[in-house]
Amino acid sequence: MSGKGCCDSVGQCFFDYYTSKILVIRSKKVGTLNRFTQALVIAYVIGYVCVLKKGYQDTDTVLSSVTTKVKGVALTNTTELGERIWDVADYIIPPQEDGSFFVLTNMIITPNQTQSKCAENPDQASICTSHRDCKRGFNDARGDGVRTGRCVNYNDTVKTCEVLSWCPLEKIVDPPNPPLLADAENFTVLVKNSVRFPKFKFNRRNILPHINSSYLTECVFSPETDPDCPIFRLKDIVREADEDFQTMAVHGGVMGVQIRWDCDLDMPQSWCVPHYTFRRLDNKDPENTVAPGYNFRFAKYYKNSDGAETRTLIKGYGIRFDVMVFGQAGKFNVVPTLLNIGAGLALLGLVNVICDWIVLTFMRKKQHYKEQKYTYVDDFGLLSNEDT
Repeated sequence: MSGKGCCDSVGQCFFDYYTSKILVIRSKKVGTLNRFTQALVIAYVIGYVCVLKKGYQDTDTVLSSVTTKVKGVALTNTTELGERIWDVADYIIPPQEDGSFFVLTNMIITPNQTQSKCAENPDQASICTSHRDCKRGFNDARGDGVRTGRCVNYNDTVKTCEVLSWCPLEKIVDPPNPPLLADAENFTVLVKNSVRFPKFKFNRRNILPHINSSYLTECVFSPETDPDCPIFRLKDIVREADEDFQTMAVHGGVMGVQIRWDCDLDMPQSWCVPHYTFRRLDNKDPENTVAPGYNFRFAKYYKNSDGAETRTLIKGYGIRFDVMVFGQAGKFNVVPTLLNIGAGLALLGLVNVICDWIVLTFMRKKQHYKEQKYTYVDDFGLLSNEDT
């Protein structure tokens, strides 16, 4: 019998059909809660979704290309090189990079190196007392060359293993402070940025239509007075990131030039302009000063009158500037508009569900409301709540 009753209950539930019934509850508390919740939903849909997030628009992300051109001249006077002028061909290494450029600001110079034999720089691995301490042909990846098997005088008090290398070896010293190319702070860079939003077939340059050649020869970017100028002074870029150029130039570092395009294509095209921000990208931790900044080595090669090859080794310190482009464009489209309107209507429907749950769970007359809310009807007529 119990099994039959269970089957009957399952069959009855399977063939039940539910339809809405409107129950008007004249209650200031419930009515206020209902209207307040509806107002919140409407404010969210109109204020946040439509106005702030522009939910009526279709969007597309930016495709971008960047080229740079640095200008400036600096004068140095060093023991190794004497008085020398540095122009863009000397301090921009390499001449072109993808979305970035490097400016040499400081250096340790080792001139007149030749392929010869000399004593290694002293450290725990290279200091010796006899030839037996120096294995012939040994090549330490962190050393200065290939050992010859001899222990020679490095100075009057220290002996190190002799190596076949570019001699004289580079000195292990700190970079000059102040930096040799301190004048680099006044160099300028022209950043040319072209963007495209392929979904809308829309193109734009950071050299805006009102900018002409005469303007470019005089302008320098300033966020207050000249925010549209695409020419930047290096000192200004570093200062906008709350850094000091002369301090950063000693050991080098990495700066980020961020260009953001946020374009509303329902508005005039002249409103679509780039916004520039700047920040330092490499880690500058005052408590961790191991291997700071940014540096690398390069050499300039020569041949003297007798055909012997010599070189000048330069350990260069400098600042690399990475140009990063972000952006999004939006334009009215009926599909996202209808989707967001439908989502708003669904949220309004959810308000009634929430209010029904509150009324039937927490109100003082909840049992009375349940009796009025739910009525059962079968094929033979109306059934009362007690009959069910």
